[in-house]
Amino acid sequence: MPTRPVTAVVVGAGNRGSRYAAYALDHPDRLKIVGVADPSDIHRRTLSEAHGIPESRQYKSVEELTAQPAIADAAINGTMDTLHVPTSLPLLEAGYDLLLEKPFSTGESEMWQLVDAARRLDRRIMVCHVLRYAPFYRAIRERLETGEIGEIINIQTNEHVSYHHMAVAFVRGKWRNRAEGGSSMLMAKCCHDLDLIMWMKHGVRPTAVSSFGGQMQFRPEMAPDGAGTHCLVDCPIEADCLYSARKHYLDQPDRWKFYVWRDLEHLDDPTPEQRLELLKNDDRYGRCVWRSDNDVVDHQSVAIEFADGSTATHNLVGGTSRPIRSIHIVGTRGEIQGVFEDSKFVVRQIDPTPGQDYSEELVDLRVTGDMSGSHGSHGGGDLRLVEDFVSFIRGEPRSISCTTIEDSINGHLVGFRADQSMEERRVMDIPESGPPLPTVGRGLR
Repeated sequence: MPTRPVTAVVVGAGNRGSRYAAYALDHPDRLKIVGVADPSDIHRRTLSEAHGIPESRQYKSVEELTAQPAIADAAINGTMDTLHVPTSLPLLEAGYDLLLEKPFSTGESEMWQLVDAARRLDRRIMVCHVLRYAPFYRAIRERLETGEIGEIINIQTNEHVSYHHMAVAFVRGKWRNRAEGGSSMLMAKCCHDLDLIMWMKHGVRPTAVSSFGGQMQFRPEMAPDGAGTHCLVDCPIEADCLYSARKHYLDQPDRWKFYVWRDLEHLDDPTPEQRLELLKNDDRYGRCVWRSDNDVVDHQSVAIEFADGSTATHNLVGGTSRPIRSIHIVGTRGEIQGVFEDSKFVVRQIDPTPGQDYSEELVDLRVTGDMSGSHGSHGGGDLRLVEDFVSFIRGEPRSISCTTIEDSINGHLVGFRADQSMEERRVMDIPESGPPLPTVGRGLR
């Protein structure tokens, strides 16, 4: 068993890449960050200062990094969706194993290109489906392993995206349209949920999917009477608007700071005046939500059929008052139902005893303190994922949550074909994913 830490380079040192790399600061015996590639001078410098990376190992692009022999065992790829495959392919060719942000591709042909490269080169890729590592979902998955609710008949999942998250990311922000963000809203936001469904049904492949949805709320014809084009420039109803950029961003400057204030990140502590000026001039976060250039859905429903005859549904709804993820799994002997943000679920079992009908057990993870980390760290899943990735690379036993690129194929196929189903208004078959990628460990470099 190797005793030295796994070495890694960070490609894309923004919010996600930096968060995953932070594991090395608390566990230097297991992970060491030895290089960074990012076009942003600020991002490179910030990550390099945190991890003591010398200037000789700070690169402006993945091309610079891969022009030389591999300098680490692995790469943490935290780039934007459109860059996942274009940056991962040269990393694989250069000899790196990967921790890759989800969704790992923006379409099927690109997905198979990356999968084929991993198989051909015998590289290990672990996909960042962090909710598998949240104690809430992991505990549910472990209860399914006991067989206490029998064979799964149906899974129902829901994701309600809050009005402020919807506005900042999918109406005004980076994922507001496919041309810029690369992914549909279903894949950008609910890739987690589709993966969870596949994980709960592990070993049973999906065979067909259908979907309906659209852009119902955030479009010009739905704008309130008198609405302007930019909240703080020409809107006479801004003070009464639920989506006022002043209320969302100036009054709560820390809530979405890594999105909204990116153009001020060169300043240690931007003043309210500087933030106001940015929102007045910025063409994204200060604009009216009904007059943006967004083209992604604000609601979508997905129905999935599995090879064993079971089914699943997922409902995405954007613009809700409360953000929640919920899950309800119905089996032949019982059911499991819960809400992620509440950190608790119930396990019910059929009980034909007169006066009973069913038994019910409440599992409250707050009692054990397992919901560590903030909501922004996916219920404590982020750093648990990195811990498992290190074990994966070192050839140590992996957890039940580990998701290789092969494990992630079906969830991506369902998402891609659900979007196609919605656009073409027809049921889509799901192709088989092919033979699994070998997971026999290789030695560390």
